[in-house]
Amino acid sequence: MSLLDFPAKHTISRWWKAHQNQWLRFSIIVGVLLFSALFAVKLPEQYMRLILMLPLIVAGALILLHWPPLGILLVIVASLLVRINIPALGLTAALVGGLTGLWVIDMVARKQAISLIRSPVMPPLLLFTAVALLSFSIGQFPWYPISPAPMDAQLGGLGIFILSFCAFLLAAHQIRDIRWLKAMTYLFLGLGAVVVIAGLFPGIRQVVRPLFHRKILGGSLFWTWLVALSFSQALFNRKLNWRWRLLLGVVVADIFYTNLIQGRAWSSGWVPPVVVVIVIIWIGLPRIALPLTAVGSIVMLRVFQNMYDAIIFGDNEYSTITRLEAWRIVGEIVKVNPILGLGPANYRFYTPLFPILGWYVRFNSHNNYVDIAAQTGLLGLACFLWLMWAIGRLGWRLLPKVPTGGFEQAYVIACLGGFVGMLVAGMLGDWVLPFVYNIGIEGMRASVMGWLFLGGLVALDHIYKLDEPAGENTAEV
Repeated sequence: MSLLDFPAKHTISRWWKAHQNQWLRFSIIVGVLLFSALFAVKLPEQYMRLILMLPLIVAGALILLHWPPLGILLVIVASLLVRINIPALGLTAALVGGLTGLWVIDMVARKQAISLIRSPVMPPLLLFTAVALLSFSIGQFPWYPISPAPMDAQLGGLGIFILSFCAFLLAAHQIRDIRWLKAMTYLFLGLGAVVVIAGLFPGIRQVVRPLFHRKILGGSLFWTWLVALSFSQALFNRKLNWRWRLLLGVVVADIFYTNLIQGRAWSSGWVPPVVVVIVIIWIGLPRIALPLTAVGSIVMLRVFQNMYDAIIFGDNEYSTITRLEAWRIVGEIVKVNPILGLGPANYRFYTPLFPILGWYVRFNSHNNYVDIAAQTGLLGLACFLWLMWAIGRLGWRLLPKVPTGGFEQAYVIACLGGFVGMLVAGMLGDWVLPFVYNIGIEGMRASVMGWLFLGGLVALDHIYKLDEPAGENTAEV
């Protein structure tokens, strides 16, 4: 039963329908008065710009209430292209938060309840959210004789957890039609293809690349998911015109040339995509996966020395040594409260108490799993791994249900490959759930892509369950 489900709810619904016009007029009047009053106050320029955009924001909210999946497309476009920065929050986080608020308000207004899809991914997601909130509270205790992170950083770290999951939930619940899933996928692939193809032509590259936010071009998950979706659609979506499939193949080839051949020192740019391709081949083409893997291994062995030198020596050698030492020290720091951790962002401020290679400095772990354990403890890490297991299992069970040779099969295989690529990227940096003091909340511009497309996987699973008796696929909270 819903927490909002009480005997008078139908009476309240009738009252709201009878008086909603009056409340709308009242809200408009109050909004205009507040809008006018704000101009009499001297505010920073960035806040004034936001105020001037309020009418556009209100109009957009009304449109999104009518067509909710447009919000997901907006997040993709804004994250990649829009350079506006929302103070202390970031554009992507602000958009996801606003869309989540609209979604909740719409659910409560229509159903007087918050309804979630019945899915095996929901229990670990909700439990991890609860653990993160509890860890945030625990983080206010003085675990060490030194001040923890400032409150805005703690709230930012907590927000990254919650808003990433909100993006996942938005895609899972608001995509109820394959057409919207296609729109989300092809929009992302189209924008990604523009930046990749433009890179082939120096003159065009100088014009196009500055249009994309630097957090996108420097985000591991952007390249990981671009390879996953491009490679899988090109390989398995036989309903897609061969010219588009060829273009997607060129996109994948160029990404590997740029990130693996030219920029192989940046491991996060090519290791997860390589893993993605291997997983996709083994899932979608198991009969030829073994010989392809053997050929690929021989090629890798021929260039192994150069790759080994790029990964192990030079800057990467120092990075590897310091990261291993950082993980060990963070483990020592968390021993004071291993179950729930030290709260979002806090562990970084305790690191000067533990010297790293003889230096008393603040540092980050550069590893998502270590970060999660440090901030939310072993309980939080267990919930996160449970969530990852549930997502992977759901995708694997969905694969035989979708028709072969079309968009759906290619999408599921891409999500399974991209999912494994995400797990690998998490070992190379805080790419999946950005740490507030490293990749930062603006890093959600790239990381949100993974959560949106995995949420789309849950939506696709729900679409294929719609023939079940009504009411069996949603649960009220």
